[in-house]
Amino acid sequence: MTQEQKSSQIATTTKTEIAEPKKWKVIFHNDDFTPMDFVVYVLKAIFFKTDALAEDLMMKVHLKGKATVGEYPYDIALSKVNRTHRIARENNYPLKLTMAPVRSRT
Repeated sequence: MTQEQKSSQIATTTKTEIAEPKKWKVIFHNDDFTPMDFVVYVLKAIFFKTDALAEDLMMKVHLKGKATVGEYPYDIALSKVNRTHRIARENNYPLKLTMAPVRSRT
């Protein structure tokens, strides 16, 4: 076997690092028109919050003006925001949600 044949048989490996996807927080904003019951409903139906947690989050939104209701990968956060906006508009409510990247906790 020639030197050229030996060098062409050398196997190469590639190291791939897999990182967890970056998270985005979903934020509910207070308004004077969307009923509290509706906010609790979407927190339970779309964000899968318990009755108690949905009530607590709704009150935080009401009293503080906004509240983060969860952290999700981008696609999931966007899907939940879009679904909530669609349901709110179908019910003639101006409920506003936004997304923001979660800062690194290191």
